[in-house]
Order: sequence, then structure tokens, then C-alpha cells
Amino acid sequence: MTEDDAIDVLICGAGAAGLTLAIDLARRGVSFRLIEKMDDPFRGSRGKGIQPRTMEVFEDLGIVDRVAASGGFYPHQREYRGDGSTKDVALVEAGEQLPSEPYGMPLLVPQFLTERAMRERLAELGHAPEFGCALIAFEQDGQGVTAKIANGGKEQTIRTRYLVGTDGGRSFVRQALAVGFPGKTLGVRAIVADVTLTGLSCDVWHRFNEGSMETQISFCPLAETGLFQLQGPIPLEGDIDLSAVGLTALSAERTGRADILIQSVSWASAFNMNARLADSYRVGRVFLAGDAAHTHPPTGGQGLNTSVQDAYNLGWKLAAVLAGAPETLLDSYEEERRPIAADMLGLASRLLEDMKRGDIRRGREVRQLDIGYLGSSLSLEGPPRQALVLAGNRAPDAPLKGAAGQPARLFDLFKGPHWTLLEFQVKTDAIQPRKGLHIHGVGQGGDFVDSENRFRDTYEVAPGDRVLIRPDGYVGAIVSQGEVAALEAYLHDVGLRAGAATAR
Repeated sequence: MTEDDAIDVLICGAGAAGLTLAIDLARRGVSFRLIEKMDDPFRGSRGKGIQPRTMEVFEDLGIVDRVAASGGFYPHQREYRGDGSTKDVALVEAGEQLPSEPYGMPLLVPQFLTERAMRERLAELGHAPEFGCALIAFEQDGQGVTAKIANGGKEQTIRTRYLVGTDGGRSFVRQALAVGFPGKTLGVRAIVADVTLTGLSCDVWHRFNEGSMETQISFCPLAETGLFQLQGPIPLEGDIDLSAVGLTALSAERTGRADILIQSVSWASAFNMNARLADSYRVGRVFLAGDAAHTHPPTGGQGLNTSVQDAYNLGWKLAAVLAGAPETLLDSYEEERRPIAADMLGLASRLLEDMKRGDIRRGREVRQLDIGYLGSSLSLEGPPRQALVLAGNRAPDAPLKGAAGQPARLFDLFKGPHWTLLEFQVKTDAIQPRKGLHIHGVGQGGDFVDSENRFRDTYEVAPGDRVLIRPDGYVGAIVSQGEVAALEAYLHDVGLRAGAATAR
């Protein structure tokens, strides 16, 4: 083995975070291996909520329609009351449909179908996870990581420039790094199972004994699968029969109905709810992402979504550094993502307390559209502004028209592994072109026309302003005409050095 044999990135764990990172690296031409110690893909529905911000990420990665076709919108909840009556309520609060937010409502898609769509996309890019392949040891130095992996009884030593642990709450990578994982067990143990059953309709989410942590049970239909996801709290101690017979008996005990019969169980788990956050997301050339860095209670559907966006944040930064950007760019991963996970832990824990009281409605706070990186070292404003969209915020969508009159949208311009610079009524061509930066003029004489003033009003820009959008769809910089030098310095610092051709 020589340094020439090295891959750029070894990803340990082929769940949602690992697959997101692999797709992003693959479309950037970064060499990697994606290994997974399980022999087969995960086959449960556990992380079934796909939030609007994650749908925007999936649009960029080329899988949003594929994922959406695997599920549907959340059904209404049918609450069964002790007096025999029922009440249908909406779990998800509907919001106003806005051009700036093309995905206003979350989707309900079983995790195994979401991950299948991701594997299909990865295959289109020429890659696949290596199942039954476990990381068993690693050590790092100033140039890379030497890793030992085991597959089918055979061991192999490989060299990689970076290692990313996306290997779950019991992460081998995190434990080998001796990174602390403080937090707490939340005093709730629950079951979740994917079952086929008779006795309940598939048009609503059936919930019994809301507010009771002793007798609560629910059955959520999983669109396009013929399955229901069964959920319910269970005692903190003792064995639970997760067979079809055992779950049928549990259902009868909690619902008082003998007609709900579990026919089969395709996947089931009993678990303790935890809220934990890794002390560090990075040790040298080794990173943690997803459940390896944070574990959430399932309330609010935040875990899988936060994991996807960890990887989406890290992927472009790894690729940039491998292409010559300063190593310090990687410091911004923990700077930006760890506070987000801390907030999500707090939100999910609060929603768990709401659930205990029978309050199951979910509003905008779970959709992750308002998450941003204000104050990040990668956020530049010149001069400082007071506006709804600032450097560090999610970059909103907006309709435009091409110079020839064809309809367009900002998200179409953002899509892909590049940076995007929007120049609003800029009369001088002061920003030097460079590889990896797409520059678009908006306004008179530009290649796009803001005919409805959606871009101007959403971003609150004035003539001469420039808006720089990061590869992960966040605003990197907003500068006026007089701050071009600051923008040039910013571009240089993130690895976008002048001198190469660009798309314009």
C-alpha cells in the first residue's frame, strides 16, 4: 500500500447520513468508499418524516420526486376516546404556500424506502455501499488515516485522507476517538414495528389513549407499502413479545378491540429514548455525522433530517479542501452543525413532553426551514444589514424569467455542486470568473429578469448588490457594490480562486 493507493474519504455507516455524503462526494468526483457492517440495508420505517428543508436537499441531489413517490403527506389522526367516540385532527399544521418555500408540508416516507431511493441515486453515479464490511481499527497522522476493515472473514488495511463516522448512536468511530457523548436517558421506552394487519382503515393514523404513557398505542399507515407502523410506550424493564401474536395481544389490551389482528411483522424494535450530543464533531482528520454525533427522541421527526443535513454541510467542505481550499474550512462543520443539533435535541425533548400530555400537533418549528448559520465564520455581509434574509440564512427560492422569456427559478440555478453568485442590476463586471462559481445577472441587461420583483423583495437587495449562495443552499455573502474586495477575499478563502473559466 502506498500513498497513491489512498482514497479521499472513507464513510463508515450506510444510513441516511452516509448515503447523503456519498451522493454528494460522488457528484463532485471525490474518491471514497462507503462501508456498512450490517449485511443488508436497514429495513424499518423508523425515521419516516421528511421535512421541507430536507426535500430541498433531495431536490438538489436529484431524488426528491423518487422519495415523494415512495410515500405521501401525513394522514389525519383519528383519536379514539374512552366513551367510544372519535375525533379526526390534522397532525401537521398547514401553512401558506409561498414561492420562497416550494415544499410547504412534510412527507411521510418509511426510512427503508428513503434510503432505497438514495442507494438508487448513488448507483446512477457509479457507486454502491459495501455491506457486511466493518471498520475494526484506525489511526491517523498529519496526512491521513490508516483504517483496518473486515469483510467476509478477511481483513484489509486501507489509507484514506479523511474518515467520517456515520455509524449510528453506538458509533464505533466515536468510541474509538474517546469523544464524550453526554446527555440523558429520557425515562421513556417504546416499541416501533412495521406490521400488516386487519381491522383498521388505511386512510387515517389511528391513535388510542392519547396522553397515557401506560396504555397509548397508535397505528400509522405507510403509504405505498401495505404496512402500518405500530408505536407505543412500554415499561422500562422486562421483555416485550414483538411477534405477531404478542403485538396482537398488546393491541387488544390497549384498544379493547379484538378485531385488530397483526398478520405479520417485517421489522420491530424496543428502545429507550435518549437525548445526547457528542462533545466534538471532529478529531483531526476524523469526523462524526448523523446519529454518531447526536441522538434524538423520535418526536417531531428531526433525527433523520438533521443527519442528512450534517452530511450535506460536510460534503462540499471536504471536496473543497481536497481540491486545495484551506484546511481551516473544515472547522466550520462543527461550528455550524453542532449548535443546530443542540437546538434539535431541545425541540424533540419538548415535543416528547407535549406528547405525554396528548398534544401531537406539529407546526413550522419542525420543518427546519428557519435553521441557519447566522454568525458563522462563513457568513459575510458588507455592510451589515437588517433584513429577513441575511448571510447564513437558508437561501429562499423565487421565480424568475430568462432573458428570452422562459420561466425559471432560483433553485434551478442553485442545483448542483457549485457556488452561485447573483448580481442584481450590477453595471460593472468586477468579480473575476473562477471554476466552481456560476455567476448570473438579474435585472436589465442580465441573463434573468425579476419581472415580479420576487427576488428583489425576498432578498431585499438594492441595485449593485451581490448575493453569494453556498453549495448547500445557504447564503454565504451579501455585499454592496463597494464591498467587492471583501467578496473576492471570501471567495479566495473558501477555495474559489480567480483564473479559471466559469458558467455565466
